[in-house]
This record gives sequence, structure tokens and C-alpha cells, in this order.
Amino acid sequence: MRVLDAAAVSAWAAGCVHSLASLRPAIDEINVYPVADSDTGSNMLFTMSGAAKELEAAQPKDAADALKILAQGAVAAAKGNSGVILSQVVRGLADRAEGELDGAWLAKALGHADQVATGAVSRPVAGTILTVLHAVATAVRGDTRSLTEVAREAAKEAAHALEKTPLQLPALAKAGVVDAGARGLVAVLDALVGVLTGTALERDHALEVPTAAEQAYAWEVMYLLDGVDEQSLPTLRKELSGLGDSVTVAGDGSGSHAVHVHCADIGAAIEAGLALGRPRRIRVEPLLTPTPIEPGGGIDRTVVAVVHGGALAELLRAESIPVLAVPEGRSPSVEDVIGLLNEAAGRHVTVLPGSVELTAAADIAAGHAMAADRDVVVIPCASPVQVLAALAVHDAGRRTNDDVVAMAEAAAATRRGELRIAQEESLTWVGRAQSGDVVGLVDDEVVLIEPAPASETNLVAAAMKVLNRMLALGGELVTVLSGAAAPPGVAEELAEQLRLEHPEVELAGYASGQADAVLLMGVE
Repeated sequence: MRVLDAAAVSAWAAGCVHSLASLRPAIDEINVYPVADSDTGSNMLFTMSGAAKELEAAQPKDAADALKILAQGAVAAAKGNSGVILSQVVRGLADRAEGELDGAWLAKALGHADQVATGAVSRPVAGTILTVLHAVATAVRGDTRSLTEVAREAAKEAAHALEKTPLQLPALAKAGVVDAGARGLVAVLDALVGVLTGTALERDHALEVPTAAEQAYAWEVMYLLDGVDEQSLPTLRKELSGLGDSVTVAGDGSGSHAVHVHCADIGAAIEAGLALGRPRRIRVEPLLTPTPIEPGGGIDRTVVAVVHGGALAELLRAESIPVLAVPEGRSPSVEDVIGLLNEAAGRHVTVLPGSVELTAAADIAAGHAMAADRDVVVIPCASPVQVLAALAVHDAGRRTNDDVVAMAEAAAATRRGELRIAQEESLTWVGRAQSGDVVGLVDDEVVLIEPAPASETNLVAAAMKVLNRMLALGGELVTVLSGAAAPPGVAEELAEQLRLEHPEVELAGYASGQADAVLLMGVE
């Protein structure tokens, strides 16, 4: 088939319903909360069935009209997080439906569907349906082949990306399953290929099924919200994120929005919608706790980090530490941190936040009802160098309590220094700093001011003065993190100078990518 017509859209909707219905038991069984809904297969089937019924009752004039009707029906019928995301995939296709719906259209539409679906989710998580959708969109980007060939490529890439999901999300790896919502997306794309080729395409995946504990501790709240001002949606998402996780607020393009959240306070979730619009078709379902982890069986604890700076986050990920990378100047939402906690394998989670503000945010999330099934300990850190010091003594073979104490002691014993560039004139304990001056701090107290400019020579000289002050009390290891504004050669020059003045000290240097400090220094 060269282009998509209204009849093909109807056939695809029916094919999706058939495929999801046949796969529903298997998809439901591979759910791993909090990775997915409690009944992903049922929710995706419910969503697509409702959309197909809307289309069947209508008389679309062409394929674009058919996709628009299908999208509106999917949003109205959306059930569960997976259903909402699926509705946004259909909406993404409908939004780009104009002219001939050929292979080039499908490639562009899948890219738009990726953006729309991801934008509806407050905190996208790697290893889920969104990851697979993004892989599909990337694989067909710019593809101008026939509609059938592009659809085949999309389905092939989805199946390939599905197999990677256990490697991207610890909860899936722990359970030994692929992501349930992503498996449903594969079925939807397979159904499209089947319509275009006239041949049913079914993929089989061997799945291991975990046993769920029948104990509800949180609720899935869903409703349609009408009459809401588009500018109020960020406020709604933020408020819902403070109540729980898996937040989605997805529009149908005609003024109605499907709202979804996993939380412990049902009333507060509904009241958030009432404050901004008219909720209707409210549905509340219990969620199940994750499978209990038996002592000595599998991973029972995880260390995670919350930091500023992309380079620092990548450094920690390279050491297999789950990381929440927070943009500079911002604090993470409760949902951001809870999402990180829920991604961690094991019942016990130790959190290493890279600043005072990040520590406060982690403390709030640790006491949230949505983290009640985890034993969460936040080790206070005022700087990323303390995070690295704690990780340096982390030993997974130790008893959990002993390991936490060792990390906490290492972080507390690490003295902190940093160099910043003054952004404006200010009065400090050691004199007046002008804009552009290099300001040195030890444990947040200003100890020196070097006049501008912040050249490599001035930065090295200031850094050595700060380090000498810190090393006067002793120290065996110096850690230096260079910020985004650090000149390219300053780290090497500082290392050479430190070797000359303190040959007895070991040095470890890394890039942090942080914007607020030129250099961060720690002495252990």
C-alpha cells in the first residue's frame, strides 16, 4: 500500500484491538510496579477498544479525519499510564496527518508522537514504552521509503529496543522481564505492518513472571479534565508530582485532557483537577506493592546519587550508580526523586545528594508515602566531592548499616573547597570582591579573593592557596572537579603544582560540568 486511507486506519485500529486482546494476559503478567500500571495489557486494550468504537461509529471523510477521531477516542478512553501514553502515540500520528499519508509522513509522525508522548509524562524513565518509542522515531527519522517499508523498519526497531529494556531499568532486570507497555507498543506497530502487507505479523518473547504481593499501598487515580486553561497545565503537573509519581496530563487536541497519577491521597489528586477545571469519568484502582525481596536473594540494596552537572552524572553512571541529573539552578521535584528511588533494585536505598539543597529535596522524597515500601537513607552531602568520598568506601559486601555508617563518616570527614567567579560586587569576611574576581571558599566560608581576570595562572594560584589551607590539617587524597567554565589546561597545571608542593598527596581529577563553581576540591 502506497498511502494510508480511512479504511486502512479502521483496519489498523481493529488489528490493534485483536493483537492486544490476544497478548493481554502475557502483558499483564510481566508488569513490575512501579515500572508500569498494575494491568498494562488490560489498560492498553481498554484504551484502543474505546478508540476503535469511536471510529466505527463515525464516518471519516479521509485518513486524516479517521486518525483525528481515533486519537480523540483514545484520549477519552485512556486507562492507566500505559493507556494515556498509547493515546498520545495515536494523537502524535493524527497531528501530522495531512496530504498523502505515505512513508515520509509516517517517519515524521512517529517523531512527533515521540515528542507528544514524552511531553505528557512528568518524568520519563529509561527502559519503558517511551524509550522504545524514541528508538523507533530515531530509526526512521528522515526515511522516505514506501509506507510499508517504513512501517516494517519501525516494527523491527521496536522489537529490538524491547529486548534492551531489562538492561536499562534495574527493576526489570531484577524481575527478569521486558517492559510490559513497550511490548504493547510492539503489538500496535506489528498490527500496522499486518494491515499494510495483508499478512499478520506476530512476535513471540519468552517471559518470566514475578509473583506480586497482594497488598495495596497506593492508588491509581484517573479522570478526564475539561475547561482547563492550557497555561495552568504545568501547575497541575507540579501539584500532582508532589502527591505521587507516574504523572501524565495528556490532551486530545480539542480541549479535553486525560489526567493520571499514582499516589496515596486520592482526594488531593481529584481536588487538584477541581481547582482548574471540570473532572469527569473519575476512576480509582489499587496498586500492588513490588515483589518482596527475600534476604540473601538477589539485589537487596542500591546506592543512588542526585547531582548537578551532566559530566558528573555520566561519571557516576559509568560506575553503575543510578543517578538523577538535576539542571543547574533547579531543585528536583518530589516525583523526580521518587522515580529514582523506584528505579533502584532492592528494598534498601542509600541516597547521596550533591548539595545542601539536593539533600533537602531527597529528605522530603524519602519520607513520602510513595516511597513507603523502601528503606531509604539520605547521607547529607554539601558538595559532589563528598558524594565521591562516600562512594570510595562503599562496599556491597558489608552489612547494610555498617556500609551506610562508613559512607556517612567518609562524607562528613571530607573538607570542601571551591573557586567561584564573582558575578557582582560583594563584601566578604576577607574584603570586597569585584565582578570577575576569583573567590576561594573552604566549607562555604570565603578565605581569599584573587583580582580579575580569571586566567589559568590566577586560578591555579588561588586553588593552591585553598588546598594548602585545607592540607594544613592533614590529608592523603585530593579530589578536584573542574566545572564547565574551567579553562582546558587548568586541571593539568594544578595537578603538576600539587605534585611539586605536596608529593605525599594522591590526586584524583574529573570533569563535573557544573556551572556554579570553576573548581570543586575535596581533601580526605
